[in-house]
Amino acid sequence: MTDREAENRADELFTLEGAAPGLLEVDAHIRAIMNWDYTATTSRLWGLYEKSKVSQWNATTDIDWSYDVRFGAPLDEEFGKAVAPFAASPESPVPRELWDAFRWEYQAWMVNQFLHGEQGALLTTARLVETVPDMASKVYAAAQVADEARHVEAYARYIDEKLGVTYPINRGLKALLRDLLGDPRWDIVYLGMQVIVEGLALAATRVASAGFGDPIITSITKMIARDEARHISFGVIALNGLYEEMSTAERVEREQFLLEAIHLMSQRFLLREVWEKMDLDVDQGVRFARTDPMMVGFRQLLFRKIIQVLRQIDLLSPKIRDLLLDEALARPEYLAG
Repeated sequence: MTDREAENRADELFTLEGAAPGLLEVDAHIRAIMNWDYTATTSRLWGLYEKSKVSQWNATTDIDWSYDVRFGAPLDEEFGKAVAPFAASPESPVPRELWDAFRWEYQAWMVNQFLHGEQGALLTTARLVETVPDMASKVYAAAQVADEARHVEAYARYIDEKLGVTYPINRGLKALLRDLLGDPRWDIVYLGMQVIVEGLALAATRVASAGFGDPIITSITKMIARDEARHISFGVIALNGLYEEMSTAERVEREQFLLEAIHLMSQRFLLREVWEKMDLDVDQGVRFARTDPMMVGFRQLLFRKIIQVLRQIDLLSPKIRDLLLDEALARPEYLAG
């Protein structure tokens, strides 16, 4: 799938006929499963559930919300050094006089996309409670739903009270969420959310916690990153061995889903919404985001965890490896072996 095909795919799904403004409405036909076997309480998932119970945090009391975030304030020297190569690149569409504004818009865009992704995780994980067959997965998924609700609460409050700047959901992310919410196969929901979206979120929140410009969002992202690590483990445990039992045709279907999901998510990090809002050259901005060494390195960090997980569940096929290389999302030496 080319960049243009991915954008067309996302645009096709971006506006739903008959949907209320600002909403994503998906008709879904799923099979809810109840399981009367409550005896297996020593599996790895039950152990993960125990960890989740002692790792809960409160967005109201465990975050110090008193810091005065001044949206648009000049860059401090330390942050300026960290992003200087990005700003100084001759290919950058951002003139130096707009760099402070861009830094804040980038932060607002990133946090808004985190928020949209967390709501997607809230809904898709709630779907798993209904559709997965075993009790351990149902119980852990329910615990994760509580995590996702807390993440939505924290990001929404930060945007509303501290930034005051909103961005719509990225087209690629919206397209993927629509696919996940409309798919009746529970393992596809795991692949799309616990592997792709959560994998990206874990890496992105860790990078963001070191690069954002105020202590509130740094605290929020650090706490959320700890939760995301458990969520990815949930997917790995639940899917371990599943694909070894599937037919070739079924594995090909999963491969095709992953190929599209990876490409859609690669479009998420081209910053199109930021270039548009700042009235900068969108085509130049997209080219820069795709080719600038700092941005390439950022995507490498983001997709590294996905490579690890796909290898663990035996779904890192040659086609997926080639796509990751074509997108410059992973180092060749990391994919070897």
